[in-house]
Amino acid sequence: MSEIYRLATIEDAEEQFKVIHDAYASIRELGITFKAANADIEVIRENLAANTSYVLEINGSIAATLSLKNLPELTDLPFLYWFAVAPAFKNQGVGNRLLAYVEEVIVRDTLLAAGVVLATSKKHPWLLPMYERKGYAAFFERPLGETDTLVFMKKTLFSHADIAQ
Repeated sequence: MSEIYRLATIEDAEEQFKVIHDAYASIRELGITFKAANADIEVIRENLAANTSYVLEINGSIAATLSLKNLPELTDLPFLYWFAVAPAFKNQGVGNRLLAYVEEVIVRDTLLAAGVVLATSKKHPWLLPMYERKGYAAFFERPLGETDTLVFMKKTLFSHADIAQ
């Protein structure tokens, strides 16, 4: 089995759209108003053109995707979003591997950022505790639609004291 971590390109838009659309089916069913849940192919292309997106490709197919951008109005740390695993690859550690790659290789080792931020829905039944188990802690909340709350979570990847050593 060949696994390749790479930067997504505009040529990946259709396959990335399918992964995101299929992975976010439960989000739509829960009525959570994440932009990715209802993104069409044009929104996917716009994201690929304006931001950075990574994929984990297994045997030539996109198994998981994760985007990265800045949210200067909230934090100086990189912001992770549109994290999706193709249903055929769920429960195989694929998402964990892509998340670890982006956190460690891209954010920590390449961007030299001391931490990373993401956001999730408070009403989603398992995302908040999943990210807590991965070392993320809530630091800010804001309304998400009429009946939900968007919880921003931060994970420290290294401290500045680590650099001094």
